[in-house]
Amino acid sequence: MSSPHYDIFKTPPKALTFDVFGTTVTSRLIDSAAAKVSSSSKSADLSPEIRKRVSELIDEDWGQFAQEWRESYYKFTHGYVPGESEWRDIDTHHRLSLIDLLQKWQLEELYTDDEVQDLSLVWHFLDPWSDSSAGLHKLGSKFETSTLSNGNQSLLKDLNEHGHLGFKKIQSAADFMAYKPHPSVYQGAAKAMALDTSEVAMVAAHLSDLKGARGCGFRTIYVERKGEERWKPHSDEYKDAKTWVDIWISEDEDGFLEVAKKFDIN
Repeated sequence: MSSPHYDIFKTPPKALTFDVFGTTVTSRLIDSAAAKVSSSSKSADLSPEIRKRVSELIDEDWGQFAQEWRESYYKFTHGYVPGESEWRDIDTHHRLSLIDLLQKWQLEELYTDDEVQDLSLVWHFLDPWSDSSAGLHKLGSKFETSTLSNGNQSLLKDLNEHGHLGFKKIQSAADFMAYKPHPSVYQGAAKAMALDTSEVAMVAAHLSDLKGARGCGFRTIYVERKGEERWKPHSDEYKDAKTWVDIWISEDEDGFLEVAKKFDIN
């Protein structure tokens, strides 16, 4: 476990691993996906029951639909137990959870199987935060930069290309047949880079991710992103994190660009 007295600037890490969903890219397109569900292109072919059901739903309902889809990702990854749970990659989870949601919302006849598949892949094209691309390229001039996300390889490669992110290495939790915050993900990532865990810093907008990384010896860089943190500011765990996070970037600072600035990268 990293020491709370460690000076990350005097002894900087050799590599930075980045969480992707919420930290590097936003989830705004998930709301767009829900809007797409709400405005089916084949409405003329729908049954009267489905057309009535869709007409009853308002924008707030579709916002809730999108939030439930996002929440299913969190529950799935945090509930996965290596060696016990049935393996499923994130693309598969997104498709199956969307099918479940459509059924729950009585919208299962709204799309064909192929259309549901296409809709579930919206996660491959989430836009980066405004500072992500420029910040990553700056940080990449000094550090090995790698994804360390629960997303599968093809998903992460698409996001890297779509957002012009410039990651030097693409690592997925799926490479280690587990999901963050399981220790094998952090340990496996460091090993794949031929580094000790103490030589790597995890960059994330979720303190639970950083807690898992720190428990394996990683350094920690917290980048606040609007609406991403699940720990409440008044909670003991949040207050405690203030004592062990190595770099804390607030929401009103410039994200990854601010991280680069703190490491004197111009």
